[in-house]
Amino acid sequence: MQGSSIFKRSVVSKGPSETLRIGRALGRSCRAGDVLALEGDLGSGKTLFVQGLALGLKIARPGEVRSPTFSLIHEYRGRLPLCHADLYRLKSAETLHLGLEEYWGTGRWVTAVEWADRAQKFLPKTSLRVKFETLSPMRRRIDFSGPPEWKKKLPK
Repeated sequence: MQGSSIFKRSVVSKGPSETLRIGRALGRSCRAGDVLALEGDLGSGKTLFVQGLALGLKIARPGEVRSPTFSLIHEYRGRLPLCHADLYRLKSAETLHLGLEEYWGTGRWVTAVEWADRAQKFLPKTSLRVKFETLSPMRRRIDFSGPPEWKKKLPK
């Protein structure tokens, strides 16, 4: 995702409910084939954001969305199916064998990848990068960057 055509936006979440709301708003505007590359330290809000995304995608039980740290991938059904991957325990080369390309290759899934920095070279160029930074125990800075088509999908 390099070049001048990259769109960027930052928001500050004042707490967990706002992070959830931001994820939900984005989930409402997601389309089949969208890939979100999530980055940030442990506890920075990535999984909470995906729970909000699940709400926006009308996943049947969004409260059951958990980080797939040990199973690596969870699938959820909703308005659009959601693939939630967590690469925390993997080395870069291992991500090649996960089969994530099958999710975004079909163009039917919305895919959210936690610890996406471990798979940067494998992610589609159309991915939205979502970086979480802890500002205080409650506040998070969320930086979005990606191709210009994401601009209209993001909450203001």
